[in-house]
Amino acid sequence: MSSDLQHIRIGLTDSHPCSYLSGKQERVAVALDPAMHSTANYELLLANGFRRSGNTIYKPHCDKCSACEALRVSVADFIPSKSQKRISSKARNFEWVLKTHMDEGWFELYSRYIEERHRTGTMYPPQQDEFAQFSQCAWLNTQYLHVYDNDKLIAIAVTDVLSHSASAFYTFYDPDYELSLGTLAVLLQLEYCKNEGKQWLYLGYQIDECPAMNYKVRFQRHQRLVNQRWQG
Repeated sequence: MSSDLQHIRIGLTDSHPCSYLSGKQERVAVALDPAMHSTANYELLLANGFRRSGNTIYKPHCDKCSACEALRVSVADFIPSKSQKRISSKARNFEWVLKTHMDEGWFELYSRYIEERHRTGTMYPPQQDEFAQFSQCAWLNTQYLHVYDNDKLIAIAVTDVLSHSASAFYTFYDPDYELSLGTLAVLLQLEYCKNEGKQWLYLGYQIDECPAMNYKVRFQRHQRLVNQRWQG
């Protein structure tokens, strides 16, 4: 961890069944210092493997597992794969825009996504207030990347915008589309970061044993935080 963060106060949650790996227990370390709740300090914490949930800043701190590795993409060095180029080509007529609030019909889209893709997850059943508490943050510039196909809202990517980077927080989309809208959302976030001169796009934690997360490693070049060193 950076020397600037050596003395922040940390609280540990109780262990509970892991949301991603069957048979594993998880717990997290929570940053307790209110001074950490700022854009500059959160960007520093992101670079040291932390994430947020609502206003809470946390980091995996499991007793017998280190499967979670923070992953970030170097915006300037990103080279899309053939598959990612095909997705971009198929979506060339889509429109996208970042907004400070989600469109009025967001919850219908979110509900369909959870009902069809994550019925066994912690977000089921979909609840509007619960998602608002999870996604919103009082002390960050959180934007909502909206994707439209002929004026139809098909995806929203919650994106924390920081001084030198952005963090892909959560994405939901129309589950009936054959096109990989989750991958498209990351490609658009990378495009936004390039346009705005950002250095990194953080994609959260990578768990190699969790198939649902494997799309992240396809964004090259990326780095992983291993033993508190970025590698890649």
